[in-house]
Parts: sequence; C-alpha cells; structure tokens
Amino acid sequence: QVQVMESGGGLVQAGGSLRLSCAASGTSGNMINRMGWHRQAPGKPRESVASITGGGIINYRDSVKGRFTIPRDNAKDTVYLQMNSLQPDISAVYYCNVQQTGRTYWGKGTLVTVSS
Repeated sequence: QVQVMESGGGLVQAGGSLRLSCAASGTSGNMINRMGWHRQAPGKPRESVASITGGGIINYRDSVKGRFTIPRDNAKDTVYLQMNSLQPDISAVYYCNVQQTGRTYWGKGTLVTVSS
C-alpha cells in the first residue's frame, strides 16, 4: 500500500516563499507514473496546482505559472512544490497525490496560509 506524506506548510507573509515536500513510501519498487499537488480552500472545490510525470513532463495551473515549480527526486519518490511571490489567495490545504499502477493515492494535506 502506497502511503503519501506531505510536509512544509505553515504561515507566511505575502510576498514570501514556501516549499512543500511530498514523500511516497510503500511503492514496492514500482515506478510512480505521476506525482502532483492539488489544493482546496474553504468552501471551494479541490483543484489541481501542478503535476510531473516520471519522464519529467510538467503541468501547471495557469494562475501559478512563473511563481511555482515542482521539482521531483525520482530516486527518493519525492516531489516538492516551490512557491514564490505568495499572495493570500493561494491559502488552502495542499494535497499531494501519487499515481502508480493505475491507482491514485492521496496524502492528508498540509495547510498553507498567506497573511496580507
């Protein structure tokens, strides 16, 4: 059973940066197809933020292009979300997801709050 663990959330002032981490375990040595980040703000649906395949194909939500990056360490089954120039509207719970062998696994989320 794949387990997904996020870390790195917290409170940051507007204009600041934050780096989230997501580590997958229990992969049994099988390749992870895709790792990514979603977020959910109060009263809003969960939305995709960024994702990266094992081959390095990256997708970003339009609103975060140029401010967020999603580095991945395949050897460690770990993905990061580097967030710069943060503004209050990105405050949300950020969830990591991992796709492997046709299944998607989710972490419990990490809260990001940007103060104005």
